[in-house]
Amino acid sequence: MLDPKINKLLNPSAITVPSIPETVLSQRMQITDDLSQLLDILPSSISHCLKEHPNCDRLVEVVMDLGRVPEARFPGESIYLGDVPVSAADLEYSIQRVGIFSGDNRAGIERTLHRISAMRNRGGDIIGLTCRVGRAVFGTISMIRDLVETGQSLLLLGRPGVGKTTALREIARVLADDFDKRVVIIDTSNEIAGDGDIPHPAIGRARRMQVATPELQHKIMIEAVENHMPEVIVIDEIGTELEALAARTIAERGVQLVGTAHGNQIENLLKNPTLSDLIGGIQAVTLGDDEARRRGSQKTVLERKAPPTFEIAIEMLERQKWVIHEDVANTIDILLRSGHPNPQVRTVDEKGEVQITQEEPDITPKPASFGRNSGGIVQQPKGWRASGKMTPVTPFAGKRGSNLSSASEFDRLLDASWTQPEPKGDKIRVPGPNGEDFPVYIYPYGIGRSQLEQVIEVLNLPIVLTKDLDNADVVVALRSHLKNQSKLRQVAKMRQVPIHGVKSNTIPQITRTLQRLLGMDEAKTPETADLRLFTRGGNDDELEALEEARLAVEQIVLPKGQPVELLPRSPKVRKMQHELVEHYRLQSDSFGEEPNRRLRIYPA
Repeated sequence: MLDPKINKLLNPSAITVPSIPETVLSQRMQITDDLSQLLDILPSSISHCLKEHPNCDRLVEVVMDLGRVPEARFPGESIYLGDVPVSAADLEYSIQRVGIFSGDNRAGIERTLHRISAMRNRGGDIIGLTCRVGRAVFGTISMIRDLVETGQSLLLLGRPGVGKTTALREIARVLADDFDKRVVIIDTSNEIAGDGDIPHPAIGRARRMQVATPELQHKIMIEAVENHMPEVIVIDEIGTELEALAARTIAERGVQLVGTAHGNQIENLLKNPTLSDLIGGIQAVTLGDDEARRRGSQKTVLERKAPPTFEIAIEMLERQKWVIHEDVANTIDILLRSGHPNPQVRTVDEKGEVQITQEEPDITPKPASFGRNSGGIVQQPKGWRASGKMTPVTPFAGKRGSNLSSASEFDRLLDASWTQPEPKGDKIRVPGPNGEDFPVYIYPYGIGRSQLEQVIEVLNLPIVLTKDLDNADVVVALRSHLKNQSKLRQVAKMRQVPIHGVKSNTIPQITRTLQRLLGMDEAKTPETADLRLFTRGGNDDELEALEEARLAVEQIVLPKGQPVELLPRSPKVRKMQHELVEHYRLQSDSFGEEPNRRLRIYPA
């Protein structure tokens, strides 16, 4: 049996529609649509066709355009109503029987939920009407009743026609009647509580504040809090920055918010600068070197600016399938780090019972779409540390059975790291042009091994990388790491292995260090840079960008002494261009805003 309160609200035109997929009987819902009042405003030829249609109870909307045959739309199908085009007299007939069209070109029928929207020509005359059926469906929020009870703010998302306003109306009634809360509805287009001064019974004891023009919605929101002491405020279609700001102000005053916003999913709000404040706002943050290295990201990333206005977000995919984000803050943080949240999925089965499952995360890589760097998204850290497979090392026990201090343990681990297993085999030496012993065995420290291998391969250098310090002829270390690593200097000195420092972990610096190490005269090396050094196995676009930078340097900057601006490129490609410019001992700088940020090369 239905709730007695619902039966009191229903008028005689209440109908039960067992043929709809989301059947009333199986869902334990009851629908009131006042369809006869909508048919009364239509010309007799149109209303007669609709009354005789077998699926009249499933009508979604009627479209009347001047000079075209009227059209009736049902779930999954559309039909023409007769074969006589709509005349200006037909439009005038309907206009005279509805309320006044407001600033958003919407009108209604008093004490019903139907919405009539107008299309106007350049002169302001109405040349088309969309008469949409409004239905009060009781029992639609059985899937989220537990969330409504929490008192947290709820944000409903979904495509048009999925039932956001219907759910909003039912939430307002449940909070007002079942939980005895002071509920105020901000009804901008009179779609929640119907047209006229007396609200529709479907909202129960909730109160309704009408809005004169859509531009004043944010002011009425604040006025409702200041004048009427609500515990809950219900808002439909938050669409402007001022409305988002007013919503945050209301939430900070301790009032529960229930609203809808434009967008199918929560990612749509993330990309919408106007409404991103509803989920906390997005800001660019510059990380320190250590933090960027720990996260495995670039230095400029996007992060959530503040706590979200709405704690819970509901994506209404279908009428009986909703995706629930119970912690919006956590969801946004995961999305900004290019993660894959796994929210709840709630559906209603044929027996009317709610089924709750956990959505499997989508592991398909997402294209970078935020920030100024390669997506600006904090990449998930990789390797042993992030995988959770690292286990604590058992403290080394001394001869007397006592554990060494943490400093001694560190020294022991560091000593063990100098010698790592290498493939068995003797060193192969070949005399160089000046009697040197080639190849040179290098022990790298703090330098990207892939970059070293790339330079060695492209320039065909007689160098072999080794992990065993005992077999090394020389240590090549990053200066910043070498400065704080006295243990490395001591071990190298004890084993009589020279150390060569590299200023930075870039291709030009590594190239110069290896050339000096081999005694190669840099002046004799070709002036034209080998672009393979800078591409990291890149694509044609990267090669084209590097070729552009090379030609600019060799044909304009060096011979003519003039600065040059290159075409806008992505952050990854600009980094390669910077390294290429550094190879020529020139200075470069990036300027402009994304996506038009580009490189400027200066003469020496």
